[in-house]
Amino acid sequence: MKSQYEAVLKDKLDADSFAKLAALNNDKLHAFVASAIELCEPESVKVCDDSDADRDDIRRRSVELGEETSLAAEGHTIHFDGYNDQARDKAATKYLVPAEMDLDKKLNQVARDDGLAEVRSFLGGAMAGRQMLVRFYCLGPTDSAFSISCVQITDSAYVAHSEDMLYRSGYEQFKTLGDSGEFFRFLHSAGRLADNNTSADVDKRRIYIDIAEDMVYSVNTQYAGNTVGLKKLSLRLAIRKADREGWLAEHMFVLGVHGPADRVTYFAGAFPSACGKTSTAMVPGETIVGDDLAYLRAVDGRVAAVNVESGIFGIIRDVNAKDDPVIFDVLNSPGEVIFSNVLVTGGVPHWLGMGEDIPDAGLNHSGDWTAGKTDAKGAEITPSHKNARYTIRISALANRDERADDPTGVSLGGLIYGGRDSDTCVPIQQSFDWAHGMITMGASLESETTAATLGAEGVRTFNLMSNLDFLAIPLSRYIQNNLNFADGLKAAPLVFGTNYFLKDAAGQFLNGKLDKSIWLKWMELRVHGEVEAIETPTGSIPTFDDLHRLFAAHLKTDYSQDAYIQQFTTRIPENLAKLDRIEAVYRDVADTPAVVLDTLAAQRDRLKSLQQAKGDYVSPLAL
Repeated sequence: MKSQYEAVLKDKLDADSFAKLAALNNDKLHAFVASAIELCEPESVKVCDDSDADRDDIRRRSVELGEETSLAAEGHTIHFDGYNDQARDKAATKYLVPAEMDLDKKLNQVARDDGLAEVRSFLGGAMAGRQMLVRFYCLGPTDSAFSISCVQITDSAYVAHSEDMLYRSGYEQFKTLGDSGEFFRFLHSAGRLADNNTSADVDKRRIYIDIAEDMVYSVNTQYAGNTVGLKKLSLRLAIRKADREGWLAEHMFVLGVHGPADRVTYFAGAFPSACGKTSTAMVPGETIVGDDLAYLRAVDGRVAAVNVESGIFGIIRDVNAKDDPVIFDVLNSPGEVIFSNVLVTGGVPHWLGMGEDIPDAGLNHSGDWTAGKTDAKGAEITPSHKNARYTIRISALANRDERADDPTGVSLGGLIYGGRDSDTCVPIQQSFDWAHGMITMGASLESETTAATLGAEGVRTFNLMSNLDFLAIPLSRYIQNNLNFADGLKAAPLVFGTNYFLKDAAGQFLNGKLDKSIWLKWMELRVHGEVEAIETPTGSIPTFDDLHRLFAAHLKTDYSQDAYIQQFTTRIPENLAKLDRIEAVYRDVADTPAVVLDTLAAQRDRLKSLQQAKGDYVSPLAL
């Protein structure tokens, strides 16, 4: 260890922590920890390895500090974020861009020197009187071509506890780096705390991504989406790494769909937050690899995928025994679970849509709560926040796939793209080919906003492959990378588009919550060429006979022809309006690949031809 780091580190680290850090013979790591100490001025520093003892100490410390409170069920705790700190803050999340770098203007950014000066001013002395925690994790399975080593520095035991549940321990993996500089770094402080242990200065909340240094700064926030560096913050860094190295870092779940004769076909799916992503990954009867982030590599002519994480930070709203039985069972059984921003009464958590009566009083994210309570602006405070969460380990799930930690990944048969769409797209369709799917389903993805991000709800927004918020390269290059990814593959995954949120004229959903299981079964059969499809201007859809058979076999329901017609009618005016919106987006994107606008134009021509022949709304039976 170089002497300029040693003096700083020995002043704050006890012998055990210093030995752990020194065992990692990496000057860049030592410099990072030493500079964080000098900037944040903690009272002490604890360096953790992969041991159960260190993980147990973090969990115990979070309760002792009041960041979490034990609940009645063994292993369950509750964490409350500040009232205005309960979702990802897109406006305060920015890329630090060096003067010589040209980053797409659609991406939120600030000049690197200016941003560093600002965020470091907020971090200056931010850990005074507190213990700094230094944690090591691995994105993707350890000892794998997918592995990315990471180090997180934080003063929040809750953040460290969350990451212990969500990611694979990475201290031993870090040793394999030697003196390599190839690792991700995260520095977080909750900042000044209010009386209730929540971040007091949320107006100074900053989440800045230094893309030149593979590093993230986060301050004056506790919400995990802003502070758990290895989640969406690391995704931004991974997208740049993937761009350099020729693979894909995606906002995707990975699951195994079980077909005939014990066959398992793996799919990866991209859905914006609160659009059915976790519930799809958790469909009863199938097995989960991961629910949120995936790395994809071309291996031996096929696409291999791994779950970046080993836990779930899921939206708890509407998780109930009927629709989400596996997760509901974990949330109601002894074991390690962190609830956040739900209502607690007598040590028992309650949340919106749990399928049970919710008490009229208790403790929630606003403090003492009673029914009818309003905030300073007169808005009603719900018993549980709409973006309330749970944190669990995937290993706690009964439906965990046996290959969830396979270092070689799983071979994908299909990719799925889906968002919230009340009036345009059918529940399930298959693209004509890879490029058509990437462009009209992935790169044209729209979704109506939810409480998972700050701002108004119900606004239809463009969300490129459900990854727009996390892109750290130009949109045009990201699209081209996805298009090029199929080059040279012996078996490219089929591409599908889903929509669980289609409504009728009265505003009622046309899909049942468990219908997604049928769409998955149909996709699995399509991958193996075992069912036919009907070609529409926007893609290929199931036949009524196949769906009728699948609904009867798997949901024990009599799927009607009327339901089929309502769900799979081609809504031409709405589809043309969507093309107008998407084309307008790409005309404003620098260097949009020509194939994007050409593919959208060809889809417009097909829709107009059908419209001229059969009218605005065309039944699938008329195709």
